[in-house]
Amino acid sequence: MTIDLSTMPGSSSIRLLDAAAGRKDMNFFKNRYVLGLTGVAGIGGFLFGYDTGVISGALLYIRDEFPAVKDNLFLQETIVSMALLGAMLGAAGGGWINDAYGRKKSTLLADLMFALGSLVMCAAGGPYILILGRLFVGLGVGIASVTAPVYIAEAAPSEIRGGLVSTNVLMITGGQFFSYLVNLGFTEVPGTWRWMLGVAAVPAIIQFVLMLFLPESPRWLYRKDEKAKAIAVLEQIYDSGRLEEEVELLASASMHEFQSNCTGSYLDIFRLKELRLAFFAGAGLQAFQQFTGINTVMYYSPTIVQMAGFTSNRLALLLSLIVAAMNASGTIVGIYLIDRCGRRRLALTSLAGVVLSLVILATAFILQSSSSLCGSLFSGSCQGVLGWFAVGGLALYIAFFSPGMGPVPWAVNSEIYPEAYRGMCGGMSATVNWISNLIVAQTFLSIVGWVGTGPTFLIIAGIAVMAFIFVALYVPETKGLSFEEVDLLWKERAWGSQGSHESLLGAAP
Repeated sequence: MTIDLSTMPGSSSIRLLDAAAGRKDMNFFKNRYVLGLTGVAGIGGFLFGYDTGVISGALLYIRDEFPAVKDNLFLQETIVSMALLGAMLGAAGGGWINDAYGRKKSTLLADLMFALGSLVMCAAGGPYILILGRLFVGLGVGIASVTAPVYIAEAAPSEIRGGLVSTNVLMITGGQFFSYLVNLGFTEVPGTWRWMLGVAAVPAIIQFVLMLFLPESPRWLYRKDEKAKAIAVLEQIYDSGRLEEEVELLASASMHEFQSNCTGSYLDIFRLKELRLAFFAGAGLQAFQQFTGINTVMYYSPTIVQMAGFTSNRLALLLSLIVAAMNASGTIVGIYLIDRCGRRRLALTSLAGVVLSLVILATAFILQSSSSLCGSLFSGSCQGVLGWFAVGGLALYIAFFSPGMGPVPWAVNSEIYPEAYRGMCGGMSATVNWISNLIVAQTFLSIVGWVGTGPTFLIIAGIAVMAFIFVALYVPETKGLSFEEVDLLWKERAWGSQGSHESLLGAAP
């Protein structure tokens, strides 16, 4: 099909919204090309989940092999948290790498970091080489956390973009679940922790090879004036009628960018009002995802279970495995709902349930701590009942969080930024996520020690209430909108209805 790019006009907000309203709900899930792109890109999410989850089991055996680690809590914390530090650096730089060199090369770089880090850890002769390997893996995690959602979103039809981006979150939660299975599977194998950490090199190498045969993001190609290559990719995704509409949208966005002489600067994110609003919404979602407690549960679920009165290590690990399985299963529900119910409604429903479940958890622990009253009334049976009550609250938390606040922040951040800023803003918001993740991981047990387990969960419930208010006030619905329509939505929020008819980046700050 030949398309005359020179005749593509700019699109007004009314015309774009009319196109969205008339867009057919095509079953793109049957398109093997789209699914193939999503599946290969999602391997980065799998590695993201695996490498952040596997260390919990590996550390038990690392302590046994290296006496210096066993007797040094700071060294243990450093082995765990170095990957988070690397992820922050990788996410911060990954946004710029995405915009400068493309999504494909960024993915290949992340794979190199994953494979190098895994092999360094596997061969480590001491704790400091192990820490270096964790840093390399963390860099890969950070780059992948920015790149995979954007690559998928830019190749996905708007009708199912949320579901396809959420597939990457499913790969993350699936990677965490698989890491727990690997931890159990290698417990009796010589060189236990080396196998646990080294096996991650395999999917990294597989993704690297597969990515060599996949195209660059069509939107990145179009922006870099490689229009023929971009259209060749889009022809694999859309039929001829829809292809013309998509190319027109790309041409319109490209014309706006050319007219405003936009090269994409970090300062613009704070200088331009529409970008500030978008970044505030995206980064806020990423921060609230962590501060509402998900990685408190994922990192410390065995500890929380033992706090509830189940002292057996085996039972604690088994219940934690069930929690991880629920997290992955809930993400599948989110994939089904996100393009039907919408991002905003799904996040609000999720947060309402999170508040309820956290209150249940807090109540169980507060009642459990009142041991004198409980002992006089029900003796030991009360503690057992409250323990299962706490585990029920934990399960309810995962059931509500995983379909909504799990995938929604990543889906929203992959679609709310203009073309020239998608990598930068995505990288910055992912950095916010990793910083928040590190704060939660480093402070949860300390806060429990200061105020108690029950009050700690009440504090998290209060943060979840704040998150609900934040989403209700600042996060718009983007379900089914093209990237250009989302850009116009932010301009209208920033400048009113008149702003939606101006150049996307040409408005004064």
